[in-house]
Amino acid sequence: MSNSHAQPLLPHIALFPCAGMGHLTPFLRLASMLSSSQNCLLTLITASPAVSAAESTHISLFLSQHPKVNHLEFHLIPSDPTTITIPDPFFLQWQSTNHSLHLLYPSLASASPPLSAIFSDFVVAPSMGTMAAQLNIPNYIFSPTSCKFFCLMAYLPTLLSNTSDISTLTHVEIPGLAPLPMTSIPPVRDMMGESFMERTKNKGIVLKAWVSQQDILEHPAIGGFVNHCGWNSVMEAAREGIPVLAWPQHGDQRVNAEIVEKAGLGIWERKWGWGLEGLASAEEIRNKIVELMEHEKVRSCSKKVGEEARKASGVDGKSEKVVMEIMQSLMQKRN
Repeated sequence: MSNSHAQPLLPHIALFPCAGMGHLTPFLRLASMLSSSQNCLLTLITASPAVSAAESTHISLFLSQHPKVNHLEFHLIPSDPTTITIPDPFFLQWQSTNHSLHLLYPSLASASPPLSAIFSDFVVAPSMGTMAAQLNIPNYIFSPTSCKFFCLMAYLPTLLSNTSDISTLTHVEIPGLAPLPMTSIPPVRDMMGESFMERTKNKGIVLKAWVSQQDILEHPAIGGFVNHCGWNSVMEAAREGIPVLAWPQHGDQRVNAEIVEKAGLGIWERKWGWGLEGLASAEEIRNKIVELMEHEKVRSCSKKVGEEARKASGVDGKSEKVVMEIMQSLMQKRN
């Protein structure tokens, strides 16, 4: 006879972030929320060696603060230097991770208790999806970007299959969304060098190592944020109600800049372009910063955005409720 008073079996969740603090930080925030809820068992999977000292330090700190979270180090196959075509360390780490992913299967298959689901970085989504199917568990793709840009990525196969020459398009028409300019997907460029460090010497503080941007934005002295509009930065600025001067550089950032502007969280000077495609003068930047700081409507709207964002991300907020609904679904399947 079954014991009706037996404790329900908790779902066992594996979290797998990829290289880059922009990928790791939101994963650890999710892990912290899940760990605090005590509604599941957690295993954090990290690639070894890490791509930066900041990542190693952050992971160690998280694990020391959450001793109940199991840690699975995933050792990567060393890259063949003769096959390296992109020198960027993060792209190399992503490439090595995907190349080594098959070695992770035995550890996942033998997990105790058995895994109920995997939350994986979108960088490894195709391979991890196949592995999750072999384990007969769901794989939730964790993508730290805006819903609008995610829709664009999901629609690209359809776009490419229906368009003979994509270079002739000026806008992308995605069902349910406003037309999106093709210029939203630019080349990646590097725009900061040693000359910048010399020119700004004794005029401010340049931090070359990783710091907690959230902690900086929480400081009462911060009244504005000149930012590239990576989605993590947008979310952190929104949560603190800090007005943003958007200066997108690559990837999803122009889409995010438009969201910032339409939400009233900040302003966006489109003519500055992407990366080094255009050159903004010191006077132009100064004038835009002054405009941001004196823009009463933006300051009022950003304050309201901050209030709503804190409600959504707080205890019993919309974010927590969505995640807890997933946990309840997994618990029902396990029991």
